[in-house]
This record gives sequence, structure tokens and C-alpha cells, in this order.
Amino acid sequence: MNILGLLISFGLLLIAMTFHEFSHGWTAYKLGDTTAARQGRLTLNPLAHIDPVGTVLLPILLFITTNGQFVFGAAKPVPINYYALRNPRRDMLLIGLAGPLSNIILAALLSLILKGLNSASLAAELIRNLAFINIILGIFNLLPIPPLDGSRVVAGLLPDSLAQAYNSLEPYGFIIIIGLMALGILNILIWPAIILTAKALGIYV
Repeated sequence: MNILGLLISFGLLLIAMTFHEFSHGWTAYKLGDTTAARQGRLTLNPLAHIDPVGTVLLPILLFITTNGQFVFGAAKPVPINYYALRNPRRDMLLIGLAGPLSNIILAALLSLILKGLNSASLAAELIRNLAFINIILGIFNLLPIPPLDGSRVVAGLLPDSLAQAYNSLEPYGFIIIIGLMALGILNILIWPAIILTAKALGIYV
């Protein structure tokens, strides 16, 4: 196993996940919910967002089972107090969008930095991979499967009765995701969008 490759991939993934969760917390704070700030989650310190299973165990298992070709994971979700928000239904939609959008914005900023670097340099390779990981994380989280961020957007657009029924799927969300991944359907759903976005930013690897 390429330990150095795992450590680099893990470090880049941790940066992307930290930025993602910080954006959720910052948006919630601006919309009236101070829960994340009070619990020390409104920070870019990666240690505050680490989940033992999603952030550590899952990336290691994926790295081993895919021979270092794929590393992915999940940070500890930022706590949100629905009732502290000024307009809960609208604000949950905005908070849901904040995470994926922040990853795409970060990827775009990194693509601008890449333009000033030697494309064959180590720095360019690291930045390119960080940008690509941000795109994967952003688009994956836009899937409308509870508890992914895309489900917050869908729930915010549905009538109350339908939104409640839709959100009731959340306990089964990760089972659905694993099933889609095992069947190869997940790749069909997200990879075209990932590749299109990466090419548009000039960072396709």
C-alpha cells in the first residue's frame, strides 16, 4: 500500500471537507443559528470536523479496496438548530446549498492559481488534485438523497407534507447510497457532472 499516497489524499480530502462544513456553519450563523459557533465548529481547524468513521476509517478502506484510485469520506456534520433560524424552510435550503457551492467556488479559485504554475510541477499536481476532490465532494453532496445536502434543497422546495415524508427516508440514506455505489449507478449519476465541471475549470485529471 502506498502510505504516502494515502496521507496526501487524506490531507487534501480533509481540507475540502473542512471548508464544506465551515460553510454550512457560517451560513447558519448568518441566518440566526449560533449552535455551530457555540460548539466550536465555526472554524477552519480540521480537527473540529473529524468523524472517526466517515473521516478516517472510510477513506482508508476505500484507498485499500481501490488500490489507491479513490479516496472519499465524510466529516462530522455541523449541528443546526432548525428552530433558531429566521425562516427555517428557506434557510435550511440555503444552508444545504452552502457546502457544495463552497467546494465548487474553492475549485474555481484553485483553477485560477493553476494558471500561474508550471503544470508539471508538484505544486500544480497537488492543487489540481485538491480542486478535483472539491468538485467530487460538492457534486456528490448535491444528490437528493437524505441526509446529503441536495435533500435539504429538495425538502425546502416541497410542500410541508411531502417534505416530511421525504425527510423520513434519512435513516436509510446511507444504505441507499451504498446500494447505488455497489450497483455502479452512483458513478452514472455523478461522474458526467464531475468531469464536465472539471473540464470547464481546466483541471481535469
